Amino acid sequence: MAVVRPFKCIRPNQDVADRVAALPYDVYNRKEACEVTAKEPLSFLNIDRAETQFSDDVDTYADCVYEKARQLLDERIADGTFITDDKACYYIYELTMDGRVQTGIVACSSIDDYQNEVIKKHENTRADKEVDRIRHVDTCSAQTGPIFLAYRAKEEINKVVDEAKKQPAIYDFVSDDGIRHAVWRISDDDMIKALEEAFAEIPNTYIADGHHRAASAVKVGLKRREENPGYNGDEEFNYFLSVLFPDEQLMIMDYNRVVKDLNGLSRAEFMAKLEGLFTVEELDAQTAPAKKGEVTMFLDEKWYRLTIKPQFTSDDPVKGLDVSILQDILLSPVLGIGDPRTDKRIDFIGGIRGLKELERRVHTDMTVAFAMYPTSIAELFAVADASLLMPPKSTWFEPKLRSGLFIHRI
Repeated sequence: MAVVRPFKCIRPNQDVADRVAALPYDVYNRKEACEVTAKEPLSFLNIDRAETQFSDDVDTYADCVYEKARQLLDERIADGTFITDDKACYYIYELTMDGRVQTGIVACSSIDDYQNEVIKKHENTRADKEVDRIRHVDTCSAQTGPIFLAYRAKEEINKVVDEAKKQPAIYDFVSDDGIRHAVWRISDDDMIKALEEAFAEIPNTYIADGHHRAASAVKVGLKRREENPGYNGDEEFNYFLSVLFPDEQLMIMDYNRVVKDLNGLSRAEFMAKLEGLFTVEELDAQTAPAKKGEVTMFLDEKWYRLTIKPQFTSDDPVKGLDVSILQDILLSPVLGIGDPRTDKRIDFIGGIRGLKELERRVHTDMTVAFAMYPTSIAELFAVADASLLMPPKSTWFEPKLRSGLFIHRI
């Protein structure tokens, strides 16, 4: 059963929360991060990506970068930019995007739950991508980017959330991208107990987004255990910062594919191959897939609906995913994309960018685009429950959780 506990949060002063809150560190390259921090000196990106405080000749992963992150965090705690709550609390974090609301519980999850697969994963992580966040967390002695977890909705939790939201929010602002962020603190002892007990009855939580951040936080916790052989399990390094959302409120967006060429095939040869795999229908206009089993394709200024033929579908949690089927029957055998993780002839475009971005890429540096029907949260749970892994770039979650609103000291 899941251990989900309250914590003493370091968080922005109410007057500056909107200026501090930042998109996750990994959505920016260095140049973009520098542009953001130049415009907003209080942006948490200054701490999350402290290389922005140095000239370009300083390596992104130099020791001084991580020391600078710790220095900035300590300075902003000292000058009152950040405050520290005086007791362990839960927090409600509500994000509203285009009228759709998702409401999560901010808390700490157990590294033992991660190790024992109470917290389930659906992606592999790469050690080289973990190193940066391991060093950041370890040097700052703080987890600064929450892990996006999901759970099967539970009425007892919903009731506590609804009751807590009757109180005034401690933050309520709209970020530059139009997302509304509202936060409430749950400090009442009875409500804290009710939440802790309700989560203790949930058999599993699931990483929706943030596999590398989670793995990094866990590895720092395990490192601290080695450094403190007398630990009792209650120390803060045994837990990591997370926001847990009920499955019924989550929406996964499409994650689309663009390919550089037709692998030596003529257009006629390629279309003939397609017709053996899909029912192909030419469309009058730009169109997204309407249901599972459909892909829409942009080629030579025309959109097509590709409906997967029944013999290529599968009940297997992974092989039955639309992204898997497209890879297995078309991208690999026909277009020669053997390993989509490393092949430079394929690129992936998050659904937040829209179908126009697929057309733009075909007009510039690609030949064909495939718009996918989004993977569902139920499909994600099924893959994780089977201890399987999704293909790369299967899910795109929006809105993104902001960093800097909640910090967990370890």
